[in-house]
Amino acid sequence: MSDQRLLSREDLGNKGIRFSKTHLWRLMGCGRFPKTVPVGLKRRAWVESEIDEWIRDRVAERDRGAS
Repeated sequence: MSDQRLLSREDLGNKGIRFSKTHLWRLMGCGRFPKTVPVGLKRRAWVESEIDEWIRDRVAERDRGAS
């Protein structure tokens, strides 16, 4: 298994994903954004590779629409 980095909400912002908490929960709830993993009693984080894949999918979706 490769090293996997966990991202905080602030880390998402550093990747250009600046959605509100509410919007993130809605997207996760309908399967349109990667779900979080528990990292503590009240802390959750995202798996970086899943976020990177989500970003690549958004770019590919955009590029398909431009054809």
